[in-house]
Order: sequence, then C-alpha cells, then structure tokens
Amino acid sequence: MNIRNILAKVRKGAALSAGEIRTFSNGLADGSVSDVQAAAFSMAVCIHGLSEEERIGLTLSMRDSGEIRSWDLPGPVIDKHSTGGIGDNTSLILAPALAACGGFVPMVSGRGLGHTGGTLDKLESIPGYQAEVSTERFEQVVGGVGCAIIGAGKGIAPADKRLYAIRDFTGTVDSIDLITSSILSKKLAAGLQALVLDVKVGSGAFLSKFDEAQALAQSLVRVANGAGCRTMALLTDMNEPLAESVGNALEVKSALKILRNEPGEERLRKVSLALGSKLMASSGLAENERSAEKKLLESLATGRAAEIFGKMVTELGGPADLLEKSEKYLPKPKVILEYQAKSSGFITESDGRILGEALIELGGGRRKFDESLDHSVGLDRIVRLDSSVKAGDSLMRICAADENTARRVASLLDKAFVFSDQPMKSSELIMQTISYDQ
Repeated sequence: MNIRNILAKVRKGAALSAGEIRTFSNGLADGSVSDVQAAAFSMAVCIHGLSEEERIGLTLSMRDSGEIRSWDLPGPVIDKHSTGGIGDNTSLILAPALAACGGFVPMVSGRGLGHTGGTLDKLESIPGYQAEVSTERFEQVVGGVGCAIIGAGKGIAPADKRLYAIRDFTGTVDSIDLITSSILSKKLAAGLQALVLDVKVGSGAFLSKFDEAQALAQSLVRVANGAGCRTMALLTDMNEPLAESVGNALEVKSALKILRNEPGEERLRKVSLALGSKLMASSGLAENERSAEKKLLESLATGRAAEIFGKMVTELGGPADLLEKSEKYLPKPKVILEYQAKSSGFITESDGRILGEALIELGGGRRKFDESLDHSVGLDRIVRLDSSVKAGDSLMRICAADENTARRVASLLDKAFVFSDQPMKSSELIMQTISYDQ
C-alpha cells in the first residue's frame, strides 16, 4: 500500500480504511514512514480531523505496533489516567488504594513537560525508586503487590512515540484525534479491563476551556469503549492546584498524608475517591459507587493502602521504611520564603499556569524532555481560592535552592492572584461525568 496515496487521502479529508491506517502505523514503527511523511499526516489530521471509526483504528493500530500485555490475575486489571494539572498526584493514592480493594493496577505514567507535572518525576524524588524496569519485573510487582507505577518501555506503542515527537515539532499537539489515539494506544497496550479518565479543566490544565476538555473526554470515552475497554471520564476543576503543594517531593508528602489517613488535602482526597469509586463500580470490585467509596475509605483507615504503597516503593528500589521516615528520605529545599499577599480581600483567581511556570523557574519542572530536575523545590501551604486574607498574610511558601531564585519566583507570583471585596461564586470540583452509555 503506497504511503503517498494514504497521505493524499488524508490531505483531501477522505476516510481511510482500517488497512491504510494500519499500514501507516506500522511504517511509523519500523521507520519506513519518514519524518516528513509523519509530519504531513499530523498536519492533515489536525486540519481535517478523523471519524470515530478512524480514531479507533488509529488507536488500535498504534497499540498493536508494539508489545501488548496479557494478565492472568485473580482480579480485574484497571487503571486511571489524568490529562495533567498542577498539584495532581492522585495516581500515588489511587494505585495502592485500588490494589487494597482487590484490583491490579499496571500504571504506565510519564514525566512532566511544561506547566503540568509528571507522576514519574514525583516518584523519582524517592531515593532509589526505579521508574524504568523490565517487562518481567513490572509484571512481578503488579502480580505480587497489586500495583506498580513505571514509565512506558521501549516496546510499548512505538508508532505513537514516533508520531508524538513529530507532533511536538509541527504544532499539532492539540489535535483531539491525535491526543486520543496517543493516550489510549499506551493504556490499551497494558491489557486493561477498565479505565477511568480525569480530564482537567482550567488555568492549571492542558485544556483551559470547558468545551474543549469535554470534547476530549467524550472522544476518549467513545474510542476506549469502541476498542473494548470499559471507560468513563470525570471533568474536574483545575483553576487551582489539586493538592496544597506543587513540586515533586512536596506532592509525595501530600499523597502520604492521605495514605496515612491524616486530615487535610480535601480536594485531592475528594477527586481520588470519586475516580476510584467509579472505576471500582465499573470493573465489578463493588456493587455501586457508594459501596466502592466505603471500601476505599476503609483501605485508608486500616493502613492497607499505605502498606501497599510502601511495598511498591520497596519492590521498585526505594527505601523499606519510607512511610515511617519520609522526612529522612525526601529531599528538602535549601531556602524557604514566605510569599505574602499584596492586597486584602477574597482570593478570586489563582492562575494555575503561572504557578506551574513558577515551579519550572525553581528547577522543579522542565521545558525540554532532557532537562534534569531539582526534586526538593516547589510551592507549599498554598491558600485556597475564596479564602479571605489580609495584606501581609502568607499565601504560600516558596521552597527554593537559593534566595535569589526564591525572590525571582515571588515576583512572578505577583501576577497570579486576583483579590476582591466579595467572595467568588464557587465552582464544582467535579464538573461532569461522561460514561460509556451516554
């Protein structure tokens, strides 16, 4: 099948057959499709779009371009995916909590790029944690512990790896068709039976507009279910950090607080429970969402979820006593600067993108994939939207490597907040549920 003919059809907006899509995907994986041809395909898809049938075909063909895992386990194989936001560390809570409730969670995650963070960056703030392991070791940990959070291996959806890199250079990253197939090709390669998606909306998210996030969520749910994986999505608010901290080691601390069943971090707790409850109900681990939430809360209260997290960390190279001695292991910043309110009133806006940019400026986030990180830095004790403050009150702490950087970040944060003499109209944390039967 001629690649040029396939590209001509995409350029005209004509529908591609399943065979044509598979040929192109195989060419991405084996190198017979050039970078120029991949770029032409990405741009044509970005302009003309794909039908739902074509999205499913592209997702499955990219999944099939590499390894596909199969499991023989005494419980459902399930997972969660987030489109990314600031202070979003639900994976660290959900994976062990779901495992404590009888699920098996082979979670393949990524590193952060831009103003939203990455799960692997957070876990790699734990000394010794190995995010890159062999397929055999990954399967051993999932089967023995109940969950493992690692990076995608070289053999997972290689066609997507090629296309993703091209999209980054061609300005086609925001194509819903290509986002859908990219996310799901990797998730479906993990051999999942059920999946829940957390699609973020707001200034701290990849997509700031509700209608754009809704369109992506609907696409992901339809394609995943069309590909045979029972999937639903939540649209959740990301106009402020989900956790009360932003930064890798700091967010591990936030997750440990919930895993230890300590008070605080209510936004993070609520979203984690909502995602987990829907996934457990859809996979048969609970009769309904209410029963599922009760089981998840019990896993936290009894310490079972924390125990599983600790075992996962140990099995993947981390310290055996992280839960008991996290302060000993997690890196600490050299400088802490209180960032004070410049005005009095109610906080009605907290620009998430600026908070994310502040983390990059501190050295805790990256603009390029090959940048190294300082896992100790970030922002913590962040005051919530609609809080009433007085000028001079602390809005957060800046955790930095040196005082000059801390003061430079403080100047950046001056643009992040809006104050009013009236409280704001509060928005729902969980904005909408999109299910497979809609």
